[in-house]
Amino acid sequence: MIKQQKERAIIVGVIHSRQSRAQVEEYLDELALLLDTAGAEVVDRIIQERTGFDPAFLVGSGMAEILAEKVNSLEADLVVFDDDLSAAQLRNLEECCDTKIMDRSGIILDIFSRRAKSREAKTQVELAQLKYYLPRLTKMWTHLSRQSGGAGIGLRGPGEKQLEVDRRMIRKRITVLSAELEQIAGQREIRRHRRKDLFNVALMGYTNAGKSTLMNALTASHLYVENQLFATLDATVRKLPHEGKEHILLIDTVGFIRKLPHHLVASFKSTLEETKQADLLLHVVDCSHPYYQDQVQVIQQVIKELAIDDRPVITVFNKIDRVGDKSFLRELKQHNESAFLVSAQRGIFIDELKKEIINRAQQQNMIAELKIPLAEQKALASIYEWAKILKKKYHDDYVALSIEFAAEYKDDYLRLVGELSNSEKSPSKY
Repeated sequence: MIKQQKERAIIVGVIHSRQSRAQVEEYLDELALLLDTAGAEVVDRIIQERTGFDPAFLVGSGMAEILAEKVNSLEADLVVFDDDLSAAQLRNLEECCDTKIMDRSGIILDIFSRRAKSREAKTQVELAQLKYYLPRLTKMWTHLSRQSGGAGIGLRGPGEKQLEVDRRMIRKRITVLSAELEQIAGQREIRRHRRKDLFNVALMGYTNAGKSTLMNALTASHLYVENQLFATLDATVRKLPHEGKEHILLIDTVGFIRKLPHHLVASFKSTLEETKQADLLLHVVDCSHPYYQDQVQVIQQVIKELAIDDRPVITVFNKIDRVGDKSFLRELKQHNESAFLVSAQRGIFIDELKKEIINRAQQQNMIAELKIPLAEQKALASIYEWAKILKKKYHDDYVALSIEFAAEYKDDYLRLVGELSNSEKSPSKY
């Protein structure tokens, strides 16, 4: 089998008045990782300082000509800008450079189209792609239409059938997909409703922070893990195994990244709704990343936008095995006393984190007092199946119990209270 040759890419960043060169360099490092995930090789990077974006080329016309020369000399297959391009800028750059032009959002959409496996994820990605490409139906639409026979970054569009229709049909397709997503969201809501009495823990974090690896370490699962951005898209639910009676569910959500296309965020709304049902958030941070603080701010902003900033959060600094400077870890812990420093891959301090999650779940438990007639041995035995006996004291004709039980067993408790009340044999106090 002949191995397909990687596309050769030139990446471009612009420094404006509110950014430093170091920051833009780091953005381009991340863009290079995105391209590696998409299957391309970065052969050069260009940074231009400007007070503002050029409306015709984003960069200046002189830089556009330099780009064209670079494309020819390096035999580049595409040029990728770290900032979003308008339809006019895209058209002008393609004409000037005579090659494929893309931006960060287009690359992210391309990666998502590869990663989408479930019906929901595929629908979400297609909807995001159509909304992204709709205002760009000029020249970009022509190389998207080659999807059926070609490969390469940016060529995995929503499908040839949709690519050959006009804007009116595209808008109609968007309407259909939106309705389909609403239906899927309804089905997801039903599944969430069934979990409402369970203790739900949502894992959130920057892409490649190690959420899936942490999920595997905590639940002894085997989720797909790869050292690439956006390795998984679908929200995955696993039960946390432990000896207690509490039923704890861990929910792994899609990773985030700077400059995530707003169409993509909107399309993945139903998946992100999982976080709104969470009783606890695990904010997973790659503390080995040189710009982990910036990544923390991205997730904190997402948490705020999702209106879940009122939820309790456990910050988990992952990948401590990759940090050579131990003084940095000590300082990290000093400034984040309630955080956990772990290595999900090597299982370091995972048990301590697991205990804390269980403790948080137990704090959600309910406490009740019951008086069970000694003649009701069957009722007394049933309590042991769903509750923990905290205190037990025998009297002449009844036993007084103080019990603790998870919220999911509230119906069992109420059923027992009802049976005892109907028999008028025992009062109870909740």
